[in-house]
Amino acid sequence: MTARLVRALVLVAMFLAVLPAMRSALAADAIEASDVRIEHSASDDGWVLAADFHVPLPDRLEDAVRRGVALYFVVEFELVRPRWYWWDATVASATQTWRLGYHALTRQYRVTLNNGFAQPFQSLDEALHALSRVRGWRVLDAGQVSAGTEYLAQVRMRLDASMLPKPFQVSAITNRDWNLHSEWTRLRFAP
Repeated sequence: MTARLVRALVLVAMFLAVLPAMRSALAADAIEASDVRIEHSASDDGWVLAADFHVPLPDRLEDAVRRGVALYFVVEFELVRPRWYWWDATVASATQTWRLGYHALTRQYRVTLNNGFAQPFQSLDEALHALSRVRGWRVLDAGQVSAGTEYLAQVRMRLDASMLPKPFQVSAITNRDWNLHSEWTRLRFAP
């Protein structure tokens, strides 16, 4: 074997040895969903979503929030009815937007829901904890689903880069710190 081939094989072996560590490091920066469930709401005969997300903010995003840049997180929900003879039928879809901001005058972080409800927090960790817990979000009316039919529900959370100020949108195209998202978490749902 030639020296070039030996060097190339050594580089490939080194890359393959480091690849699992790189994957775990990339996964550590991603939003993760856990404990996702759809529960029946007895008060209004609909269905509500409950989910927990782990939202790790990279240092660059923490710094941006402290400097007054608002971050918008979107939780997306879809419910489909699988069909063997055609594409799956979308039964319902909903989105909920959370705004995370910092007010320097009051030195408080503020999480605002898309309906205008705002809640102040003293620390970024408290604000992220509140942002990461979705509870009581009405995603389905009773008339949208049929009893005895099995559906496939999916949920995810992502940082909406399109709502950032324009200079940050340009940076978000090339920088993975600004591309936070979770994979779709899927669960079977049978009312």
